[in-house]
Amino acid sequence: MCRNIKTLFNFEPPATDEEVRASALQFVRKLSGTNKPSKANELAFYLAVDKVEVAARELIDALVTSAPPKSREQEAARKKLKNMQRFANNQK
Repeated sequence: MCRNIKTLFNFEPPATDEEVRASALQFVRKLSGTNKPSKANELAFYLAVDKVEVAARELIDALVTSAPPKSREQEAARKKLKNMQRFANNQK
């Protein structure tokens, strides 16, 4: 589940609210150990997602760097190549 949380800082275009929300949801899922909360825990679960989303957005907006922004397409291609190499090594 942790592999679904993606780096959101220093990309062009910047991270969308939907990306930040999805990352917050994955984080809370990982912490709680559940993909979908029970009715009894639903309020606490989604309140935590809301709070993590706000904190994540504040963090991303406050960070500074002198590095040039990364390209989403280039990062995706790099990760795809890395995974292909990783799984190729596991088949030996």
